[in-house]
Amino acid sequence: MKIGLFNETEENIDDYFKEIKKVLERGLDMLDIKECEFNIIVVGNNYIHELNKTYRGIDRETDVISFALEDDKTFNLESRVLGDIYISIDRVYSQANDYGHSVLREFAFLAVHGMLHLLGYDHMNKSDEEVMFNLQEKILESAGITR
Repeated sequence: MKIGLFNETEENIDDYFKEIKKVLERGLDMLDIKECEFNIIVVGNNYIHELNKTYRGIDRETDVISFALEDDKTFNLESRVLGDIYISIDRVYSQANDYGHSVLREFAFLAVHGMLHLLGYDHMNKSDEEVMFNLQEKILESAGITR
């Protein structure tokens, strides 16, 4: 599996990237996904604001946006190219502070959340939300990332 990690900010986040990659690999193992590729691109609030406005029609910043290349779960390629996850480093820091947990926990949460979106999970209704959010917590807990 290939997880591309790209930092488009001035922040030194290499240590976080190492830990987040381990968490994502653990999540993929838990989901029995052996061969896939996707990218995580870390950007600032202005950039993610423009993405949100352009692609979702929402004129404000957000914490994470996933651009999935697959529209459903029926692909059976040897290696699935899932898409890209954009994470706002500014929101990582502010939300970690707001929720009272570590930057690593918030970063890992957003990365797992984005990965699950790439895999077709969503939270548009209560039952889907319960499935996705429970899975997020299981992945984070299994990697030792707690609140």
